[in-house]
Amino acid sequence: MDRDLVSFRSALIAAVITVVTALASPARAQSGPELRWGGDAEGGAPFVEADPKDPARLIGFDVEVAELLARDLSRSPRFVQVPFTSLEASAARGDFDIGLSGIEDSPARRARLAVTVPYYEFREILTVRAADRPRFRTLADLRERRVATLGATLAYDMLVAAQARYGIVPITYEDDVHPYSDLALGRVDAVVLDHVLAERGVSRNSGLANQEPALGVGHYVGVLAPGDNELRDRVDEILRHAMRDGRLESIFRRWGMWNEDQSRLYARVLTSSPTEMVPASAGAAGLDVWEATRRYAPSLVRAAVITLVVSCVAMALAVVVGALIASGRVYGPRPLKSLLTAYVEVIRGTPLLLQLFVLYFGLAEVVQLPAFLAALIGLGLNYAAYESEIYRGALEAVPQGQLDAARTLGLTDRQTLALVRGPQAFRLALAPMTNDFVALLKDSSLVSVITVVELTKQTSIFAANIGTWLVPGALCAGLYLVMSLPLARLARRIEKGWRRG
Repeated sequence: MDRDLVSFRSALIAAVITVVTALASPARAQSGPELRWGGDAEGGAPFVEADPKDPARLIGFDVEVAELLARDLSRSPRFVQVPFTSLEASAARGDFDIGLSGIEDSPARRARLAVTVPYYEFREILTVRAADRPRFRTLADLRERRVATLGATLAYDMLVAAQARYGIVPITYEDDVHPYSDLALGRVDAVVLDHVLAERGVSRNSGLANQEPALGVGHYVGVLAPGDNELRDRVDEILRHAMRDGRLESIFRRWGMWNEDQSRLYARVLTSSPTEMVPASAGAAGLDVWEATRRYAPSLVRAAVITLVVSCVAMALAVVVGALIASGRVYGPRPLKSLLTAYVEVIRGTPLLLQLFVLYFGLAEVVQLPAFLAALIGLGLNYAAYESEIYRGALEAVPQGQLDAARTLGLTDRQTLALVRGPQAFRLALAPMTNDFVALLKDSSLVSVITVVELTKQTSIFAANIGTWLVPGALCAGLYLVMSLPLARLARRIEKGWRRG
């Protein structure tokens, strides 16, 4: 289970690194200016990761590239932790001077940001299970199959195009570890990512194999805020000089990533003008935001339906299980009360995100739950703990005199619960139940970590592809309000009806 939770641990380590770096930054600032560079330590080796021997220290080839740039700029490097899918937006905001974290070159990215010359060439690789290698050689062979990748990447764009052509079902992940572990477990039929990640994925899972030839070619670049052309030009000059004197080659050789592709790339970079290095592949650089919104609207609506279904079914499960837990804690024997109390405290005392990771990835070798089912169970059991406390409080709020009267009339505990205590407790619990449902509707966004593409995840992909969160964020908020406000109003009407009754 430790390996399956590697991305969660990496995110935690990244947070520690950020805090340590922030605390140490004043002392470094006194020695000279800084080069703030953004990256995602959750991406792991060989890009950026916490040193296993010293978690407060970063290692990776992008770390060394950043140090090279800082040294030639007479600055000291300072790492800024940013989730991979947010690097572009953070660069546009000016949260750092340059982003370096396996960021792929594209016409759309060059239209929105100041982008450096490419410093590494990669190949997009199809990875399959070794037993499937003879029959899954190309994307065409994966018709109507589930193929995993990372969102907001060249590989994702390729799969979206293949979806229209071959009916391939793209499955997006938040990290580059679980696509390969899920492929080994049979949850997906293939993975498409760059060869740097593919080779690492195959080395960690002996039952996988990479296919040849490559599906495409891409390049890693640095990204800066739009208009920051002066610093970008200085970085380009440093990168070109490092290509000539072999310093970049030395970095990639240390990480076992040097190949003849890089020699050809460096020759082109050193003999070409900046405009000639712009990718020739079709992209969204000239796509109007409103046209993009029109195209993405059906996907957002479908994702909103998934969010609503997940929330409603999970809430129904939470209500049923929560009621059983509350009844057990009020009426059950002492051992049952202790067991149910422990369940409530454990669930409330641990993050929902961790529970989803353990349920879907951690238990995969014991039971392989489909992502949608794991999302329902994870949300339902988590909210059942909170609902049980609401119901228990409501049950205990019914006046003792009414319970004594029920016993005097000869009613059993079950009859008292069904006819006297339960209906009154429901009235007391209805308002907080409604509040919990609205909260669950929003918390359903967390199920994207187990590959369920709900509303927030689809919005994130939309925003990454057009380079702005303004329009996608407004649409996402509007859809959440459309779903939550009528439900809240319905609950208030039911509550008023019960009061009148």
